[in-house]
Amino acid sequence: MKALKIVQTVLLSFFGLVTVFMASSVIFDLFGIREKEGNYVLFIVYTNLICGILYLLAAYTTWTKPKLSFKTLVVSLSLLIIAFVAFQFYIHNGGIHEEKTVKAMLFRIVFTAIMTGIGWLNLKKRNLIKEK
Repeated sequence: MKALKIVQTVLLSFFGLVTVFMASSVIFDLFGIREKEGNYVLFIVYTNLICGILYLLAAYTTWTKPKLSFKTLVVSLSLLIIAFVAFQFYIHNGGIHEEKTVKAMLFRIVFTAIMTGIGWLNLKKRNLIKEK
């Protein structure tokens, strides 16, 4: 289980840092990344930025406060799902977007669901989840 927590921490840290960097670069037009991204959807970029920060918080608290880490990942997963549903409405109403955004959002949702599952396993292992 310790190896799984290490993998989770490393992945969340890496993915969180990359996400914060890329989202910030698009929002603040750093390094010409905004132009390279094409038709980005701003509310998706902001959602990704928030989730990147939440990933870093979850990675930081994985070892010391596993309940907080799990709750952070649940919030992140919820935000991504809500944003993806809103994004689908945006697309169906003729919103301009890049097809890679749909794939990236699906990947991010699956990644976050897996990390949330690992967090849940960690809580269960430490008997921090009350069974009914």
